[in-house]
Amino acid sequence: MVNLSILMNYSLSQKKNKGFTLIEILVVIGVLSVLFSIILFLINPAGQFSRANNAKRRSDIMAILNAIGAYNADNKGVLPNSITTTVATITDAVNGADICALLVPKFIPALPTDPSLKTNDITTCTNYNTGYTVVKDANNRVTLAAPNQENGEVISITR
Repeated sequence: MVNLSILMNYSLSQKKNKGFTLIEILVVIGVLSVLFSIILFLINPAGQFSRANNAKRRSDIMAILNAIGAYNADNKGVLPNSITTTVATITDAVNGADICALLVPKFIPALPTDPSLKTNDITTCTNYNTGYTVVKDANNRVTLAAPNQENGEVISITR
C-alpha cells in the first residue's frame, strides 16, 4: 500500500512550485521589448507619414497642372497672366501667382493645398495660399513644385 503521507507531501510541494519566477518574467519582458522595437523600426510611422504627404503633393501638382492645361486649351494656348518666368507661390498675395479665379470651379473643383499648411483645399479665391510654386520658361512650359517636400525628395513637374 502506498504511504498516504508521502503523497500529501508530494502534492503540497508541487503546488508551491507552480507559477513563474521573477527571472522568467524579466526575460519574457526583455524579449517582447526587443521584438516591439524591431517591429516599430520596420514600420517607421514617421517615414510613412512623410511618404504619404509627398504622394499627396505629387497628386496635387498633377491636378493643378491638368487644370492649367485645360485652361490653356480652352484659351487657344494662352497661359494665365500671373504665371511668369519668375518662380511664384500660387497665392492671392501681390508677389504670388493668383490663378484661383481662372481655374476654380471650371477646370478644378478646388485648389489643393500643401499638407504642411494644414488647411482645406481652396474653393473661394480670397485670402488663400496653396504652398506650391509655379513658373514658366521661355517656351511656355509650366513647372509646378512643392518647396515643403519631406525626406529630401524633389517634387517638381514640368509640362
